[in-house]
Amino acid sequence: MLSSIILGVSASSGLSAQTGIFDTRPQNDAAERLLTMEEAVIGNELRPENRSTIWRPGTSDLSVFENGRLLAMNPAEGTDCEILSSEDLIRLTGAENPEFETWTDMDHVVFRTGKTYFIIDIAGKRLEGRICLPDDAMNLKLNPAGYHPFTRGNGLYFCDNAGNIYPIAEDPDKNITYGQYVSRHEFGINDGIFLSGSGKKTAFYRKDESAVGTFPLLDINSRTGSLMEIKYPMAGMSSENVRIGVYDFASDMTVYLDCDDFGYDQYLTGISWTPDGEKLLVHVLDRSQRHLKLNLYDASTGGFIRTILTEDNDRYVEPQDPVWFVKGKDDTFIYRTDNRDGYRNLYLCDLDGNVRRLTKTDADIAYIGNDGRKVYYTSAEVSPVENHFFSVDIRSGKASRLTCERGWHEISLSPDCRCFTDSYSSLNVPRIVDFRPVSGSGRVNLLTAGDPVADFRFSRISLGKVRSADGKYDNYYRLIFPMDFDPAKKYPLIVYVYGGPHSQMVKDTWLAELRRWEMLMAQKGYIVYVQDNRGTQNRGAEFEKAIHGQCGQAEMADQMEGVKMLCSLPFVDKDRIGVHGWSYGGFMTISLITNYPEVFKVAVAGGPVIDWKWYEVMYGERYMGSPVSNQDGYSRTSLIGKAGDLKGKLLICQGAVDDVVVWQNSLSFVNECIRHNVQVDYFPYPCSQHNMQGGARVHLMDKVTMYFDDYL
Repeated sequence: MLSSIILGVSASSGLSAQTGIFDTRPQNDAAERLLTMEEAVIGNELRPENRSTIWRPGTSDLSVFENGRLLAMNPAEGTDCEILSSEDLIRLTGAENPEFETWTDMDHVVFRTGKTYFIIDIAGKRLEGRICLPDDAMNLKLNPAGYHPFTRGNGLYFCDNAGNIYPIAEDPDKNITYGQYVSRHEFGINDGIFLSGSGKKTAFYRKDESAVGTFPLLDINSRTGSLMEIKYPMAGMSSENVRIGVYDFASDMTVYLDCDDFGYDQYLTGISWTPDGEKLLVHVLDRSQRHLKLNLYDASTGGFIRTILTEDNDRYVEPQDPVWFVKGKDDTFIYRTDNRDGYRNLYLCDLDGNVRRLTKTDADIAYIGNDGRKVYYTSAEVSPVENHFFSVDIRSGKASRLTCERGWHEISLSPDCRCFTDSYSSLNVPRIVDFRPVSGSGRVNLLTAGDPVADFRFSRISLGKVRSADGKYDNYYRLIFPMDFDPAKKYPLIVYVYGGPHSQMVKDTWLAELRRWEMLMAQKGYIVYVQDNRGTQNRGAEFEKAIHGQCGQAEMADQMEGVKMLCSLPFVDKDRIGVHGWSYGGFMTISLITNYPEVFKVAVAGGPVIDWKWYEVMYGERYMGSPVSNQDGYSRTSLIGKAGDLKGKLLICQGAVDDVVVWQNSLSFVNECIRHNVQVDYFPYPCSQHNMQGGARVHLMDKVTMYFDDYL
């Protein structure tokens, strides 16, 4: 048995102590089936079963849409009832299979077919509204007040329940857009429309890209080909101008907030309405991203009222959240930042600027909800690779842990904060979904998922940790052993790397966040290693900000500590080490093979950043500063000067219409390789953007696999 072999290695050679391994999933010796590339890359059926539920507004009831019926369940009481039958839905929508969209309030639910939305009064089982949007409409926000804003082209409009459409903001200048996301999704921005609590007003973004430069992308789908110009603000160059408008549906009037603290290209994020709908709070961040103001504005006039608090940091301040008002309070809210005590903690604030720390733990925290007495949150305080649910009493500050089972817990809290659904997994647990009262008693199991890969011969997966290069932190990793591992043999090693901000590749989840391609490679006889490093998230500000001004340096040093540990093991072939990564991971891949040519024999880099001066303003200047003020940092991290140091085999893959990491990056590196007479392999995906999808992704991973098979 493989498990006994592994345990024998651990006992005789101290493998666990040597490698920091603290848990293992053994090889499945009972199965013979191996992964195909399609199963490894797509394979949705190989994900654990899930139970999709939605809370009914204002209650502890779950709503479930299945078999064409909408049901309400109260697991604590063991009851369920039919809200809408399949016959009801056919009668009301005229469709046999309408899609469930959302609840708008406790009494109304929305179903959809295509671009047509049906607002249903569930008590009377009658159709209360029918919204038929144009085919090119996007970003619809359903509004209980009956005014439903959406975007079309570069304009912002709304539709009433009778289906009538009215303009909110339009402009013939295509450089100006309304109601869409800004700042290229940075600072937690994913929306451009922000309804007030009553739904009588909406705030929205106005983005002006007139000063932003363009980058050409080649479209080969026409007879002669054509260029698609995209707006792309590169680091150190002109950026977009953002304003915030407020529209009153009843008066058809718009005002703009007086947000001019830092000039033309400041950043505006975290837009939050006060509960009375009369004011707005906005995070205003300067272009250097070192100075932030949380400002209060009058929603009727747009006028500035006052600055509630400020944040300053010599490296950067990164707002990612709105504020959350305490239930029953119009002037007290919860604020999250890592700039005050070193970790993303929660603070209790009021509109007069008084601030009190609410959560007191040296761990990053995510807000979940509050009921006016307690605030609920998840935290990394048990372990950075686990996520657990807690509450804290607002008055006393006493915290209570609400989940105990090992692993990563995803929490959905009921609107009344009395119950929650807990979906969790760990290395050997595929998924469990429980309904639980916050009181701690009366848990009801909604789902215990089976192992979807039970029929596959998956090899051993180990979780472990290795010290960072500066000796201050434990970096967590997953290690996938080759199938039918024999410690007397030597095996090639592939390091899969991302390593950049806002990522966590290793968690104590089912299979430890395994990408099935890693297991396919293990089935082919490779050791596969994936490790987080300084610069990734969920470890506090110092851990994340260690990369500031010199992206790639701390990350490489930490990754090499993992490689050094692996190279000390007798079964790792030190002459056959490869590395692969995409996007920031592509940058890391080329950084590693050019900085450590004596270690890495083969590399495959996808969509790589080559020089941070070619990346976007918002992200690039946060982590690298400006190219003018940090010339040394940009020069040191640029891979252009490293092309001549390439010794091993390198394949670069990239989508030719990549609008995230533009083509100038990889093509410039190839050009520099030509200049130095250094061979490099290149494979473009002519019609793909930054991330390959569907068949293109299967082709990509087949290409990556063949490259390692051929050269490693």
